[in-house]
Amino acid sequence: MSQSVSLQPIAEDVYAAPQLSPEAMASAAEAGFKAVINNRPDMEGGPDQPTNEAIEAAAKAAGLQYAYLPVQGAYQSPEEIAQCAALLKDLPRPLLMFCRSGARSTKLYHQAIALDE
Repeated sequence: MSQSVSLQPIAEDVYAAPQLSPEAMASAAEAGFKAVINNRPDMEGGPDQPTNEAIEAAAKAAGLQYAYLPVQGAYQSPEEIAQCAALLKDLPRPLLMFCRSGARSTKLYHQAIALDE
């Protein structure tokens, strides 16, 4: 990944990142990631934010598995947490999750793994 992308490890094989561009998907694949989860709703940051559709196309072109699970920053529903838990079980690792800052992806991850505890 580019030096400008701040990756935060949230588990041994799961990382969180701030907003990623379609161009970052090739870098993620080159860095060894196998899958990406986008937790940021489209247009949350206005018209300059890359769309899920563009990021998904770039991820698939780079050979990554991709999931779109948009959640709000302040609240993730029990259904969204359960969906994340299912994705965490199904997607290959290492896995990269992203949102606006990385914080909501980190929070969602921890809530999802708590379901199995």
